Parts: sequence; C-alpha cells; structure tokens
Amino acid sequence: MESVTKEIIIEFIKNNKIELYSTQTKLCLPVINRIFKKMSAGIKFSGIKVDNSLICDGHHRYIASILANFPLERISGNITSATASVNWEFVIFEEEDWDTSAKINMLNEQDANYNNIPIEQIVDLLK
Repeated sequence: MESVTKEIIIEFIKNNKIELYSTQTKLCLPVINRIFKKMSAGIKFSGIKVDNSLICDGHHRYIASILANFPLERISGNITSATASVNWEFVIFEEEDWDTSAKINMLNEQDANYNNIPIEQIVDLLK
C-alpha cells in the first residue's frame, strides 16, 4: 500500500481548500501514514472533535481522512480562548515517529476491537 510523504501532504494543502483549521503547529508523518493505510483499507475510526471550524482533537485522523477520501464524523468539542488557529501551510510534518511500539500495538488493538476484526488484519495493513 502506498505511503504518504511530506511532499504529498504539502502539495495537497497547497492545491486544495482544507475545510477545518489546525490548532497544532506540528504533526507526525508516521502516525498519519498508519491511519491513512487503515482508512484506505476501510478501517473505521471514531470522530474528531471540532469547535466551529477548529480541530480540538483528531488532527492526524483529519489529514489522513482527507488524503484517503474517507468520511469522518465530527463531534462537538471545546477550545479555550488561548487556542489559536494555525494555517495548514505552516504546520510542520515531522518524520520522527512520536509513538512507541507499545503504543502502536495498543492503538492497533483498539482499532481491531472498534472494527470487530482480528488484530492480525490491522497489523498486515501496516506492512
């Protein structure tokens, strides 16, 4: 399965109107890739939290979903007055993986349970 590169994301952002706004200045490319691969295979995810057009929780899922053309539910969330909107063109997509192998395993188990499928099916998608 194809991987998402930093260049693909930057090009997508440059050439498309992104409906929701980021409230984070950095995101993790390996996390986006894992989610993208799962979404591309039809794995369902919980919705993202949004306040007006600002993402409160779910930045990685949101970017993966628009790249995979995967519908994602939006749940009402709350931001504080200190929360600032970040233009996607200024978000840094870090190539270093923020997740440990233990966290990746835990997330894979959650995704398998949420989709009622064996974890091996999730793990195979990420190979």
